[in-house]
Amino acid sequence: MAHRRLVDLSVSIEAGLPSDPPLMIPRIDYVDHAQGADQMTEFFPGLRKDQLPEGMGWAMEFLTLTTHSGTHLDAPFHYHPTMDKGKKALTIDEVPLDWCFNDGVLLDFRHKADGDRITETDVKNELNRIDYQIKPLDIVLIQTGADQKWGTPEYLLAGAGMDRDSTLYLTEKGVRVVGIDARSLDRVLSDLAKEFKETGDPKVIWEAHFSGIEIGYCHMEKLANLSSIGRSTGFTVCCFPVKIKGASAGWTRPVAIVDED
Repeated sequence: MAHRRLVDLSVSIEAGLPSDPPLMIPRIDYVDHAQGADQMTEFFPGLRKDQLPEGMGWAMEFLTLTTHSGTHLDAPFHYHPTMDKGKKALTIDEVPLDWCFNDGVLLDFRHKADGDRITETDVKNELNRIDYQIKPLDIVLIQTGADQKWGTPEYLLAGAGMDRDSTLYLTEKGVRVVGIDARSLDRVLSDLAKEFKETGDPKVIWEAHFSGIEIGYCHMEKLANLSSIGRSTGFTVCCFPVKIKGASAGWTRPVAIVDED
């Protein structure tokens, strides 16, 4: 009898973790059950706290964060106002749901150093290694090992990154969702800034993201637990984003669905 295994590919949204620049670090204000009891007496005039179960009320949280905090799905609008060579770029509430529930493909680039470029040749070689041909709407997951440094300042500099050609190689084959376990699909921003300073070539800036101007696509950032999938192909990925009107991204809790004998 087949067994279905679900692998959580997300990180938790936590307050104060140094895994983002200071401006983007989430803040969570917790309302505990005792505070909730006080709030409930305001909603129900005449209610005494001792009338509540053990004097306790509801719990809730107030969050201050960006749409790019935690594991999230970037919409084409994040990269540019247009996609597909001139069409209006899709915002996260406009992303087709059939982009977000498809066969998964895991490409392992953990052998590459932090800040390295993942080239088109690298992608082709990895596909040859796992003996797989990309088909339209495959969800391609890029494993760099960066998630091992999640929750530490080192995470900001961890992982290799895709470039324009390697991203277009996938999207030209009909891929519309890519994911990575690093903070960005592109190489580390500080490395891109250094390269731009040295060469003066603007093509190095955000090249994987900007490839979405030519072919619209989404990508997930800050994935985790890719090793737990346990295979390169033969699994399904579900990554529906939270629907935020007109937004450049939405939080998601992606899951790998693995059917085993």
